[in-house]
Amino acid sequence: MGYLYVIFTILFTVYGQVILKWRISDLNWSLDMTGGIGKMIVSYMKFLFDPLIFSGFISAFIASVFWMLAMTKFELTYAYPFMALSPALVFIIGIFVLGETFTIGKVLGLLVIMIGIIITVKV
Repeated sequence: MGYLYVIFTILFTVYGQVILKWRISDLNWSLDMTGGIGKMIVSYMKFLFDPLIFSGFISAFIASVFWMLAMTKFELTYAYPFMALSPALVFIIGIFVLGETFTIGKVLGLLVIMIGIIITVKV
């Protein structure tokens, strides 16, 4: 059951990050500092209460709950390296869903991360 908690932690974390990036891009959101502090606050409030962005915040909270549950099953030094799987999932989703760039440097970096996970967990 502990591994399931870690998997849910990763999935909810990745969802939150991807949904925030997608909505920010979709809304073409940027800070408009020319309208003064009032306009900036209104822009922030509209952004924060976007239903999908709000779901990203809720997802981060749920990920935290699953992480607490995972901590009841594993030592931190054993469970935490699995969190490095999040960048791999974000990389794949970023390329195939968000249309982000694919580079050899990113692939090599992910391979190093995966090797690090294996070494940390197995040794």
